Amino acid sequence: MTERNTTKTQYYVAASIDGYIADRVGSLDWLMQFGMEEFQGDYEAFLADVGVVVMGSRTYEWLLADGIAEWPYAEQVSWVLTSRSLPQTDGADIRFVQGSVADLHPQWVEAAAGKNVWIVGGGDLAAQVADAGLLDEIILTTMPVALGAGTPLLPSAHASQLFGVESSRLLPSGAVTTVYRTIR
Repeated sequence: MTERNTTKTQYYVAASIDGYIADRVGSLDWLMQFGMEEFQGDYEAFLADVGVVVMGSRTYEWLLADGIAEWPYAEQVSWVLTSRSLPQTDGADIRFVQGSVADLHPQWVEAAAGKNVWIVGGGDLAAQVADAGLLDEIILTTMPVALGAGTPLLPSAHASQLFGVESSRLLPSGAVTTVYRTIR
């Protein structure tokens, strides 16, 4: 098998029932009200299979502004897509890059070394990866709350993309986790 066949590019994300990943002011307070205990085991199992995390500069800056004590992805290689100079984080392998996701994707797959690539945070980056035909699956936890406006889950500029449902699971909080596979 080639590395591309074993490495999946995944968008693991939580959203409101009306399709937003952050509220009007970019906050995740709406999500934190659910408590993260019921999601922790799934998250840890997911992260164990991730070799590379990819995020935009706004997600990176949000993580830093949140006052993290240590980089949450110390076991993964982190790629931050940015056109600006950003501060480096101690104890982390973070690569600040510019370019199209199509050009960068082979480097992510190589750096993942047989593990998966996680598109973290922002819907814009995930939409770019999906539009380039590089997104293998979306692991979406739909939270039982409506936000009315905010940061869209997947603001794709291209025509509809088809996804097949691989699995779905109802959680005690009323959230539903669904794994969607891209149909190619």
